[in-house]
Amino acid sequence: MALIKGDIDFMSPRKRRLTGIISAVMLVVAILSLAINRFEFGLDFTSGTLIEVGYTESVNPEDVRQQLIGAGYEEAVVVRFGSDRDILVRLPVEEGEDEAMNNEVASLGDEVLTLLQAESDTPLEMRRSEFVGPKVGAELAERGGLALLVALGIVMLYVAVRFQYKFGIASVAALAHDIIVVLGVISLFRLTFDLTVLAALLAVIGYSLNDTIVVFDRARENFRIMRSTDPEYILNTTLNQVISRTFVTSLTTLMALAAMLVMGGEAIRGFAVSLIVGVTVGTYTSLHISCNFLMYMGITKEDLAVPVKEGEEVESMP
Repeated sequence: MALIKGDIDFMSPRKRRLTGIISAVMLVVAILSLAINRFEFGLDFTSGTLIEVGYTESVNPEDVRQQLIGAGYEEAVVVRFGSDRDILVRLPVEEGEDEAMNNEVASLGDEVLTLLQAESDTPLEMRRSEFVGPKVGAELAERGGLALLVALGIVMLYVAVRFQYKFGIASVAALAHDIIVVLGVISLFRLTFDLTVLAALLAVIGYSLNDTIVVFDRARENFRIMRSTDPEYILNTTLNQVISRTFVTSLTTLMALAAMLVMGGEAIRGFAVSLIVGVTVGTYTSLHISCNFLMYMGITKEDLAVPVKEGEEVESMP
């Protein structure tokens, strides 16, 4: 028995205008957030030293920052990490430092720990100490952006070859919509953009593409077998056929991601949040935006007609 039954009118002009307005608002908010807030890049991209220190009782990050500033670390950034007893200290790389700094990370971490321990009445614990050089950070940022562009290009080529070029354009437009919205949420809520978030963006592309392919595959089949020549009717029928599968898949995925968000800790918080937003928005685009683009581009039964070989035509003649 289907989870969702009924004839939902997805493709009526009124519904298409409404979903178009909703998407436009989301994109405008996301772009404005990206322009105003920008990203808080993690150490993977900005380069520098990262030191995680565990306290046995609650600590104020601002007090820790003032202690570091007083010791000469004027540009130190101190934030909570998971709980009010764990802090993360970011020390930006100094001009002229490179990968050779890697050998000094342990000693720098020990210096910071000793400094903070002198100001604390309870014992502290060094959780980790890492360093990313400026060359590595720049290379990661460049290759990360290139990976997203290459992924979108390959998706468009794949869908265009498997279906038809209009489907390829619609799928990439829907994926770009999802990525921009996810990036806007990351910027709006000031989440740290690191390699785990980049991995989440690539996962969103894969997940949204899978949902879109399911819809497009059923749409191609319906365009070929249904007697109606009205694209609106055919796409409506398609979406009603796949809506139960789409919601069940998204719901089970979101349950797993919610568990990751709650139990995974601060280290994967950005990853989990990005995927939750991506899966939610991806479900919306697979049911509305992708097919909307097909309607705007004037998809017809002739676009998906199976080509008949000349020899088959001859054989069918009396």
